Amino acid sequence: MARTHGIAAGIRRRVLEHVLAEGEGYLSQACSSAEILALLYARILMLGAPEPSRWAETFPGVPGRGGAPAGLGRWVHGAADPRLDRLVFSPAHYALPLYAALIEVGRLPERALRSFNRDGSTLDMIGAEHSPGFEVTTGSLGQGLSQAAGIATARKTRGESGRVWVFLSDGEFQEGQTWEALASASFYNLGNLRVVVDANGQQCDGRISGVLGIEPLGERVRAFGAYAREVDGHDVVALEEALSGPAEGPLVVIARTDPTRGLPALSKRKMLHTVRLASGEDRRPYEIAYQEMLG
Repeated sequence: MARTHGIAAGIRRRVLEHVLAEGEGYLSQACSSAEILALLYARILMLGAPEPSRWAETFPGVPGRGGAPAGLGRWVHGAADPRLDRLVFSPAHYALPLYAALIEVGRLPERALRSFNRDGSTLDMIGAEHSPGFEVTTGSLGQGLSQAAGIATARKTRGESGRVWVFLSDGEFQEGQTWEALASASFYNLGNLRVVVDANGQQCDGRISGVLGIEPLGERVRAFGAYAREVDGHDVVALEEALSGPAEGPLVVIARTDPTRGLPALSKRKMLHTVRLASGEDRRPYEIAYQEMLG
């Protein structure tokens, strides 16, 4: 597990470095999801070799004649193969941690984050299907599970052995479409569908519990016919066991995480959805934390 821990640390370090350089960014998402993303890419996902020649750093236009090929962001996961896994990355605002993870595992070049959120870049701040690691555009939050269930249904119908994985944020369970997708996946007994939830208790307006509560999440997921397991999302051994265990139908692993993990300075903020560093005094704790991460 040493490599997984190293990748997780690298995700937090790269995202913090970017936020310090740019003055803002989605930082708490990196803190909470680092171990999940590291484990997925280092040990869980069965993916093909990346195809760097198919990835474009510059956005060539929307899919269509003379524009971008469909599924441009998928190529960092390798060519389509019925035996290999697919990943639907639902919370598109987690793009920065995802790009950092792809760099850490060698699926994106080191230079990639230099073009993050720049005009014409494929590395959008809110990822879309042309963005590295995004197989589909998930639109508003809550649409990713529906698309993944459709892909899983098609793969099951075709007899493909590869699984469909979904990365969700817990705030997406405030959306009715997520529950409809879960009900459908359960009805069609999609045992090839596996979902991991970054349950960090936060959404754009503050704590989930204070905006629209979703607990007890595990019990609710089971009530919709899916299998649910709840684990510490920073315990990579327990997380791998939960993700790898058998399930005859759709499996939802609820990874309970800390949105300030590895960066205690964040705990002093009331709003964690996005971080803006306004002054030298505000920046100082994060600069110190970054130096500590460098060792």
